[in-house]
Amino acid sequence: MAILIMNIDPKHEFQLPVEFVIPIEQLFGDDEEETQLLRSMAAQAEMYLSRFPWCQSIKANYFGAGVGKVAAIFVINIVRSRADVDEWMWVVVGDIPSAYIAIDDCKTPSSALVAYIREMRLWIQLAKQGRTSSEVIPVNVPPTAEWARKLERRMDFLQENILSRFKEDEVERA
Repeated sequence: MAILIMNIDPKHEFQLPVEFVIPIEQLFGDDEEETQLLRSMAAQAEMYLSRFPWCQSIKANYFGAGVGKVAAIFVINIVRSRADVDEWMWVVVGDIPSAYIAIDDCKTPSSALVAYIREMRLWIQLAKQGRTSSEVIPVNVPPTAEWARKLERRMDFLQENILSRFKEDEVERA
């Protein structure tokens, strides 16, 4: 697992709106394989955001935390095409549905993961009833009990195994 800390970007010399992130160029994992997996996940996060019409381009991408092939969290600065869209947002990718999370109440990678899990659990509740809503995070699978169970297992794994690692690393480096 890789997690690093920085809240001033030395390349651009500005204050980042979140803590415990580093520029992608400084990203490294526990070994070369994990480094490549996490860099690939960074590209996946950028591609995910680039699909939205309100994202004209990516200005910068910062790594927050991650476990290769499982889940990674990035904070991305975009050039937006609409004023009502945030310039900064967390993006979660991995062996889970990709999603973006507002940085307003999430200033650390672990808090972004908590918000992601909370939002996915709302989708799960609705999907168990065969429903979805524009009020919950979109997931690219049918809202069925079967998909809800599969996603629930992944959220349980994130909450029980990954979240505590992210939090511990943040505490150690604070």
